[in-house]
Amino acid sequence: MGGADVIPGVSGGTMALITGIYEELIDSIRSIDATALKLLLGFQIAALWRHINGSFLVNVFAGVLISIFSLAKLITFLLENHPIPVWSFFFGLILISAFYVLPRQRDWRAYIFLVVGVVIAYTITSLAPAETPTALWFIFLSGAIAICAMILPGISGSFILLLLGKYEYVLGAVKSFDLGVIVVFALGCAIGIVTFSKLIHWLLHHQKVATLSILAGFMLGSLNKIWPWKLVEENSFVNLSPQQFELITGQPNQLSFAIICAVAGVVIVVALERFGSKMS
Repeated sequence: MGGADVIPGVSGGTMALITGIYEELIDSIRSIDATALKLLLGFQIAALWRHINGSFLVNVFAGVLISIFSLAKLITFLLENHPIPVWSFFFGLILISAFYVLPRQRDWRAYIFLVVGVVIAYTITSLAPAETPTALWFIFLSGAIAICAMILPGISGSFILLLLGKYEYVLGAVKSFDLGVIVVFALGCAIGIVTFSKLIHWLLHHQKVATLSILAGFMLGSLNKIWPWKLVEENSFVNLSPQQFELITGQPNQLSFAIICAVAGVVIVVALERFGSKMS
């Protein structure tokens, strides 16, 4: 999840769905509520730990944080020097994942919500970044908004940061270990994720088919952003065919290697799904 959240266009929520921990993650985050606060103030640490599913949350978020800090430079290097193989891998991974996310039992309403999800995600991923302030209050707000996107499959928190004009700023703060910016951003994330998880929890428990369908739509709609062959300009991008990419840029389209990477992404998801089924 941490590695995915570093990449604009790829969502940590997608990784949570692929690995089968999404619903438990949402339920666990939602449990950080007034009851949890009372247990904390009463120093009932063991009861608090059970209430919030502490072991699960610590393992997940420790993995996310370690991955973000350890992979930020590597992923930046790969995206700058080998973008086509990286985007191809995630394209295959997300494409096949969307079909696994779709409810097994679905009616015409599910397909309507699927289309709605595709349209929303496609529209968001087609927007251009904005010029925004670097004041701490806006860093806090950016964290709260981006974290909501991070737990939504298909809508990348990193890309939302790009739209808010804060992706490079926050990533730079992580690389330079600017504690002021990191702490304010983290506080925004904490408040945003606890609040938003309550809505997702309700939807998954009361409108599960519609929710999973729209989440699958988000994933399919986001493929627009991670198409491997694109002409990137300052505030926009244009998707190209492999042949157009080679003709316009003069760079090799790496089509064969791209297909191998995309297939690798598909194979990983299928393997994870089968492993999860056996564990169940």
